[in-house]
Amino acid sequence: MAREKDPIPTSRIRRLSTIGRLAAGQAAKQAGTRAANVVRDDDASTAALEKRQIEAAEQIVAVLGTMKGAAMKIGQVLSFLDVGLVPEAYREEFQAKLAELRDAAPKVSFKDMKRVLEGEYGDKLDEVFATFDPVPIAAASIGQVYKATLDDGRHVAVKVQYPGVAAAVRADMQNLGVIMRLLKRVFPGLDVKAMGDEIRERIHEELDYELEASNQKSLARLFKGHPFIYIPDVITSLSHEKVVVTEFVEGRGFEEIKQLPQAERDRIGEIIYRFYYGSMYRHRAFSGDPHPGNSMLMDDGRMAFIDFGLFKRIPQSVADTELAIGRAGIEEDGPALLTALAGAGFLSDPKGADPEKLLAQFRDLTWWYTVDDEVELTPEVATQVMIDMSDPRSQWYGQMRHESVPPDHLFGRRLETLTLAVLSQLRASNNWHRIAREWIYGDEPVTELGREEADFYGSSRSGSLTP
Repeated sequence: MAREKDPIPTSRIRRLSTIGRLAAGQAAKQAGTRAANVVRDDDASTAALEKRQIEAAEQIVAVLGTMKGAAMKIGQVLSFLDVGLVPEAYREEFQAKLAELRDAAPKVSFKDMKRVLEGEYGDKLDEVFATFDPVPIAAASIGQVYKATLDDGRHVAVKVQYPGVAAAVRADMQNLGVIMRLLKRVFPGLDVKAMGDEIRERIHEELDYELEASNQKSLARLFKGHPFIYIPDVITSLSHEKVVVTEFVEGRGFEEIKQLPQAERDRIGEIIYRFYYGSMYRHRAFSGDPHPGNSMLMDDGRMAFIDFGLFKRIPQSVADTELAIGRAGIEEDGPALLTALAGAGFLSDPKGADPEKLLAQFRDLTWWYTVDDEVELTPEVATQVMIDMSDPRSQWYGQMRHESVPPDHLFGRRLETLTLAVLSQLRASNNWHRIAREWIYGDEPVTELGREEADFYGSSRSGSLTP
């Protein structure tokens, strides 16, 4: 973890050299390990490779811990999505190390954070807030969160951007081109320029806390009065480019939720699933960052969702295309699936694509919510889906080399993957397919939560956030 006096490296060259040293060092070590393995027996070879994997994992944690920019999100994602980066025997230790990044990002002194606050308000802190606790209650990837009270007695959460983090993130985004070129070698079908542009746009938007406040305010209005989803309101007058102030909400965090009885975890899993997927397909506006730290269980049983910096709006046509792809796959209509995927730009060579192989791949990636059956989600399920989706170990790897992800669909796929990861950590069970049919086919709900939500939408004026 970085010390308070450690600067945030903002120079592209300095930051790239950090990444480069890590990558080059690991490449050399792995090459040496492979060469030595020629004269080792199988057990010794496996042990040597495991040692190198553990060293790599520790160095990744160390490097990510010093980068308070976009790279920090890698640590947050990996902390609850095990994609087989380290051997089974060491995964618990690796998960614990990465969880430190998720739950306790490197902190900046309050003196420096106060300077940011007073610079945004143009006034002393005690002139803006009645009370302000200098001890942060949470650390996000690009800022810290504090608790304060207003003159009218309301408790609020104040998220403040780290000083210098905007320049650090922009440097990360400049270096994104290097990462995308490497990705192109692995997946030749990817339109890396378009994908890189989409990632840059979303991440740059995340630096604008005024935009985040606007997104959250829209969702709070949309879900006002919802029976089991709660979005804290925004204090617009106090939300600026580097500060966002929202209603303070208390509740049980993810680690505590994971210890609840199965029935409660199933209910919470359904709420999380409905919120993220429902926002994407019902409202065409959604958080691109499903994350254990971005939700909490309130005392009244509702789930509160927070942090809408990474936010995406999609046109009706994009939502319609994705639902058409889903229907073709569910109905096992290979030619219709090929047509829908090709029309959306997912295939770099539609004429060379095999409908039956595409259908089999679709089933492997989506079975957990496209098969009409009760499914218990576990970390192993999430790991296998992730491998099937993007890993060279996947049987679909050869086929994936000729596939792409169009920019408008990129963060939707991120939402799917990370929502699955969260549900799998909860070990939640449900017939996810029957729930999904509500937005895929317009079916009537079959669960109690579904009926409550249908009543809400039927009696409210809730609708899309997009024109």
